[in-house]
Amino acid sequence: AAVNHLKVCIFMVLWAMVHLSSPGQGLRALRRTTGGRRGSGLTGQDANGVPLRRSKRGWMWNQFFLLEEYTGTDLQYVGKLHSDSDRGDGSVKYVLTGEGAGTLFKIDEKSGDIHATKRLDREEKAFYILHAKAVNRFTNEALEGESEFIIKIHDINDNEPRFTKDPYMARVPEMSDIGTSVIQVTAIDADDATYGNSAKVVYSILEGQPYFSVDPETGLIKTALPGMDREVKENYQVVIQAKDMAGQMGGLSGTTTVSITLSDVNDNPPRFTKSEYSPSGGLSIELGSAVGVIRAMDADIGQNAEMDYRIIGSDGPGMFEITTNRSTQEGVILLRKPLDYERKRQYSLRVQVENVHINPRFYSKGPFRDEATIKIIVEDVDEPPVFERASYVMEVKEDAPKNTAIGSVSASDPDDKTASYTIDRRTDMDRVFNIHAGNGSVFILRELDREENAWHNITVIATEFTNPRQISRVPVYVRVLDVNDNPPTFANNYETFVCENAKANQVIRTVGATDPDAPLGGHRFFFSLAQEAAGKANFSVRDNKNNTASILTRRNSYSTLQKSVYHVPVVISDGEFPMQSSTNTLTIRVCTCDREGNMKACNAEALTARAGLSTGALVAILLCVIILLMIVVLFAALRRQRKKEPLIISKEDVRDNVVSYNDEGGGEEDTQAFDIGTLRNPEAIEDSKQRRDIVPEAFYPPIRRPVLPPTRDNNGDVRDFINQRLQDNDSDPTAPPYDSLATYAYEGNGSVAESLSSLESVTTESDQDYNYLSEWGPRFKKLADLYGGDDSDRDS
Repeated sequence: AAVNHLKVCIFMVLWAMVHLSSPGQGLRALRRTTGGRRGSGLTGQDANGVPLRRSKRGWMWNQFFLLEEYTGTDLQYVGKLHSDSDRGDGSVKYVLTGEGAGTLFKIDEKSGDIHATKRLDREEKAFYILHAKAVNRFTNEALEGESEFIIKIHDINDNEPRFTKDPYMARVPEMSDIGTSVIQVTAIDADDATYGNSAKVVYSILEGQPYFSVDPETGLIKTALPGMDREVKENYQVVIQAKDMAGQMGGLSGTTTVSITLSDVNDNPPRFTKSEYSPSGGLSIELGSAVGVIRAMDADIGQNAEMDYRIIGSDGPGMFEITTNRSTQEGVILLRKPLDYERKRQYSLRVQVENVHINPRFYSKGPFRDEATIKIIVEDVDEPPVFERASYVMEVKEDAPKNTAIGSVSASDPDDKTASYTIDRRTDMDRVFNIHAGNGSVFILRELDREENAWHNITVIATEFTNPRQISRVPVYVRVLDVNDNPPTFANNYETFVCENAKANQVIRTVGATDPDAPLGGHRFFFSLAQEAAGKANFSVRDNKNNTASILTRRNSYSTLQKSVYHVPVVISDGEFPMQSSTNTLTIRVCTCDREGNMKACNAEALTARAGLSTGALVAILLCVIILLMIVVLFAALRRQRKKEPLIISKEDVRDNVVSYNDEGGGEEDTQAFDIGTLRNPEAIEDSKQRRDIVPEAFYPPIRRPVLPPTRDNNGDVRDFINQRLQDNDSDPTAPPYDSLATYAYEGNGSVAESLSSLESVTTESDQDYNYLSEWGPRFKKLADLYGGDDSDRDS
């Protein structure tokens, strides 16, 4: 069976046109068969009776067109789907699927009419792809294969051109030629550029004429006026319009602003504002400092305004120099040589300024330089005195007496004013020198010693008499010349030995000499044996003529038993004037040597002499050590005895042993020193308490007696407690056989014993009855014997 084909009919403008052009004739839809039938067969004939042959996919029905932005009240009709199998009995059902099916597009299931339900915008979506098929309404079987078609949205001019930027920023050099490109602007129209002129944009300039122009097709902005000067006007605002529909009437348009700035070029030369400048310079200006500042004006900016200054003429060569301050473009005049008002009071300079970066294009506007005259007037200022020399060197002999003049300094004031002289005491702390305030003579205040200080460096100050703030300083170097005032001595602390088996004329030691003096020709020392030792000398001295001397033996043998140590006096003298000499002692000890002359042993005296300590010094050191040891031992013994000494020495005589307690109770008002509750509750006290004055030999537990119940009478409680403690102590075998004083911070009111202080008993005039002490037991027997007797016994 032949497969039914889906016939698509578009009932819109084309259908109407066909009927209008061919009245009385019906439009036949093209149909085709697919697969299953052989060859090509006639399927019909056209209006003229010409047979039609089946052609596979020979018609174009798969595109519909729809205008965007539909504003009608009814649904917008798109087209119609029709199948050859549709007999009009309602058994055929048309189904639409794809983009927007059921939402944007709806189909009538019976007739196949398609409508758009919403207003469509081509700029949001330009086309929609849908699929259509015809099925049996009752069995839902496909009557035609699924076909695809496209609904394209026709564009209308509903979008104006929009510029990519707003505003645009651009720069162009000043003095540019006509037609110099500045910037290109671009406007974009969202309408369809392939359909009509809706997206064809044309550019025009609304503001900015006659300075600039714009290309209508490309949007390129160019200069339209020659000689635009930045110094006259720097910024321009240009308004550009973009209009679609190729600029025709009814087209939509958009605008943007272009801010154009003229960049600077070096088209202006520097110029001095005056032909002559007159800065002033005083004598107080330091070398290298600025005397004055000049500035040339340049209308350009940036590097185009950079300038160089230089001196092209001066009546004071080398006196001044000019440099350029790059940050301010000023010419700074610097002083290179000192100014002197008395010698020259005015200087004239010729200064030239020139641009650093010159544009060859504007040579015709040159020259790009200018000149000016600078007159510098030297001002007279008060100057300090000036010394004739930069420094002074003076010499003086070390034996020169006090107040000897050693030289003088001189300073002159350029203003012909008087100057006075002083010495800076910070350079002469010992006050060795002084200077005459009027003539500058330097003299010494005390004797000098070249060996102590060969050079003295002092500073002399010259002060203007009328203005003490004007001062000058000059260094003075004083050299102390040498005088032969020191005798030569041994170069070292020489000591040597001689062997018992030494031979005569044997050299046992070579000695040298030293002298703190410094003669011009160098030292020359002479050595000899002292005259008092020459007669009975055991050794001789030989001068080697080279500032050394050799010590020689004068006999063949020496004996340690006869004499173990020899002291040889050596006289050393110099050759200067006045001659200085000294006697130096060389210690020689006698030692036992082997055959080669090597020392084997020396006696104790010789050893001590070698160590550099005499016998008396060794004895003194030994005595000091013994005394220190005795002091240490005595101190240790005293500390040990103090630790072992008991509190009470004698058992019989208690009067010789006083135990001092510095804490006396405060009576009934004392509530802080002792808690009375402790006395009322003896059970709270520790069961065993060791004595602090002795260490018991054996431990016996204390006997505790039952505590009496407390009564209302507080004093009775305390009395009972004390009596109980007395009985406990009497029966305690560990208690010492002497009285022990226990201090209680609380003393009962109305105590029979009253105060126990023997000192207070002595001071009171009333008689005290101590007979009750004999009733307190054997422990108080000694007190009873002392205080319980008759008055006559105590007096005796």
